[in-house]
Amino acid sequence: MNAPTDRAGGLDVVVVGAGFGGLYALHRLRGLGLSVRVYEAGSGVGGTWFWNRYPGARCDVESLEYSYSFSPELEQEWDWSERYAPQPEILRYINHVADRFDLRRDIQVDTRVTAAAFDETSGRWRITTDRGDDVSARFCVMATGCLSAVTTPDIQGLSSFRGDWFHTGQWPHEGVDFSGQRVGVVGTGSSGIQSIPVIAQQASHVVVFQRTPNFSLPARNEPLAPATQAEVKADYGALRDAARSSFSAIAVAPPTEMAMEVEPDERQRRYEAAWARGGLMSVTTTFRDLILDEAANDTAADFIRSKIRETVDDPEVARVLTPTDHPFATKRPCLDTGYFETFNRDNVTLVDLRQTPITEIVPSGIRTTAAVHELDCIVFATGFDAMTGPLLRVDIRGRGRRPLSDKWSAGPRTYLGIATAGFPNLFILTGPGSPSVLSNMVMAIEQHVDWIADCMSFMAANELDAIEATVEAEDTWVDHVNQLANATLFPRANSWYMGANVPGKPRVFLPYVGGFPQYRSTCDDVAADGYRGFRLTVSPAADPR
Repeated sequence: MNAPTDRAGGLDVVVVGAGFGGLYALHRLRGLGLSVRVYEAGSGVGGTWFWNRYPGARCDVESLEYSYSFSPELEQEWDWSERYAPQPEILRYINHVADRFDLRRDIQVDTRVTAAAFDETSGRWRITTDRGDDVSARFCVMATGCLSAVTTPDIQGLSSFRGDWFHTGQWPHEGVDFSGQRVGVVGTGSSGIQSIPVIAQQASHVVVFQRTPNFSLPARNEPLAPATQAEVKADYGALRDAARSSFSAIAVAPPTEMAMEVEPDERQRRYEAAWARGGLMSVTTTFRDLILDEAANDTAADFIRSKIRETVDDPEVARVLTPTDHPFATKRPCLDTGYFETFNRDNVTLVDLRQTPITEIVPSGIRTTAAVHELDCIVFATGFDAMTGPLLRVDIRGRGRRPLSDKWSAGPRTYLGIATAGFPNLFILTGPGSPSVLSNMVMAIEQHVDWIADCMSFMAANELDAIEATVEAEDTWVDHVNQLANATLFPRANSWYMGANVPGKPRVFLPYVGGFPQYRSTCDDVAADGYRGFRLTVSPAADPR
């Protein structure tokens, strides 16, 4: 994956990131005859699945759906081993795609894009990297992912710790052997909930430092039966069509009833069946008003709380593990394999940081207001600066050299989550203001890339040089996104959906909650109407105002 040679006058497109989004963007745009270069900070392709190698890491969307749909041949030739694919298998799949479609020759790895600036004189983007690259491109596509900018808590004394420490989002590629170790895990979001049961099977003792208890659903992961896989492959198109018509871009029948419309016994029966079935779309899709109505949500939340109490032997530990400060599913529900059962082990201790906060890290471990916990290593499962973080960690400057960080200082402003006014020919994959993390990410990526590719084809056919969202369209879209979010229970939680996990980050609901079909239809209508809400110009240097 050596750096390709620029064509005379620079590239047509620079893509930042070589995960699912960057790879498909490269394949699709190269198919239009465009010169494309992808820059990737990691030493290999894979995006989030390259970095997140922590114990127990796996997808929470079923394997047969968490995969590309653009190639029927690819769908048929790849076999998945489990209902929910583990990280190593997903990474093998992504590498297979890179090889199968000959993508590596246009990817430069071990290269982090540090800045991208729009030159109003030439109407081109200047992209610079930490390896000294300085290239020109007509279009810049940000495929940096929604969950790629890790956050490590600012705790006094970390540098004094004598042991090793790790972040789940930047896991050592050689793995970590916790045998005989006293391990502290800070954080009980998705990566904590997945990794803690696995670490506890190795370590001599695990201390879990929990600030906020989370709702978690059983994955019920199992080997993927060959007959099941063959049945899907016999009519893969039907599964994909069902997914595209689904709110979450996952092929599941939409619920039709309200939670309070059914008798309590029948409601309980349905929740029990969903719990037994397992998976992200089990309890969450039992009734259609769980995210809209507090009373309805309480029925699901209380059911899950009862399951925690049934599972955890110690009533006090169960109480601390039981979420009560936010409605169910207003934080992304976690999927687990034996998470709550892990707290019945003799070698696992739970520390409630709401009662005894961490005060500092000392050479021998972590000090709280109650005690010093002696540790050999620390795992920070503290998540990400979601959606905006990966973009704002690049110095992106648009018209007048205005930094994107300045424009988004009070929260992200986009049109369709794809573009932002004042930044011509800049496209964002699954950006804030799009369904992104509320949907099957691979399906969302394909929709965005296809829309962008069609847009570039339209521009070429009509001899257009620049496309830029208007301020008016952007304002209208942002208001629409906020109105939809405020009609739900989502803003009730201090979640990363709201940016609440990052100190100082504006508290704004980041994704689009109107559902994948409605969003896709809107994007299609915008394109069919000559890219309504965008200013298309022959001269990219022209002032759009």
